[in-house]
Amino acid sequence: MSENQHLLAEQRRALILDEVRRRGGVRVNELTRKLNVSDMTIRRDLDALARQGMLAKVHGGAVPVVEASTHEPGFEAKSGLELTAKEDIARAAAELVAPGRAIALSGGTTTFALAQHLLDVPDLTVVTNSVRVADVFHSAQRTSGQRQGAATVVLTGGVRTPSDSLVGPVADQAIASLHFDVLFLGVHGISVEAGLSTPNLAEAETNRRLVQSARRVVVVADHTKWGTVGLSSFAALEQVDTLVTDAGLPAEARAEVSDHLRQLVIAGEPGEPGEPGESGESGEATGA
Repeated sequence: MSENQHLLAEQRRALILDEVRRRGGVRVNELTRKLNVSDMTIRRDLDALARQGMLAKVHGGAVPVVEASTHEPGFEAKSGLELTAKEDIARAAAELVAPGRAIALSGGTTTFALAQHLLDVPDLTVVTNSVRVADVFHSAQRTSGQRQGAATVVLTGGVRTPSDSLVGPVADQAIASLHFDVLFLGVHGISVEAGLSTPNLAEAETNRRLVQSARRVVVVADHTKWGTVGLSSFAALEQVDTLVTDAGLPAEARAEVSDHLRQLVIAGEPGEPGEPGESGESGEATGA
């Protein structure tokens, strides 16, 4: 299957998911007419979305999966979802990072993908509360040795969450004493009404501290996060400078996002995501 065909399949599934969420359920024959594809194609799409836990199949169609706002999937459960989208987002977000900057990466599978694209950016200082993100940099240094220009990684302490983030008072105190040029933030959910949200109360507070310590906030989130609301909101959309997402985000959602954010980057589509140096002048993480 070619890359274009794969992207089209992801876009089609995003539209199916949007229909299911908006209408509370859809029938296969309705989707075949709306999307002008075969019955078999729609059934394959529903199978794929059901395997990802995005919807529930019923006889002749599909309905939404209703999850508790406190449900928090583990890192492994999330790591296999939307792989192409996350890779596109990571590649686009990495273009926003200039050498010598002090950046922060929150926990999450998309920031984990981003970390792998930052290994060759020289002289970075990376603050993170993600065990997985820290491991990306440490593993690279163990493999290639402590080369000149390798990133300096500051891993906060804290209590480990199911998504392998470190949260709580220890993490909050460490983050509050630092200032960084750009924060790359993964989220559980994003919406106009709830802003950025997570099912984990302690993680919400730690994310709040990350946002407060950043000169620029970049959210990295695939299209399936749009419209999802976790138990605790930790930032309004107006506190976000840039959203980097994928081509699966529907047109209506793009319009809503653009009304509230300074910059929307659709990874995998034409257009420059921004100049690497626009995130601030200082390249050091400094004490408060």
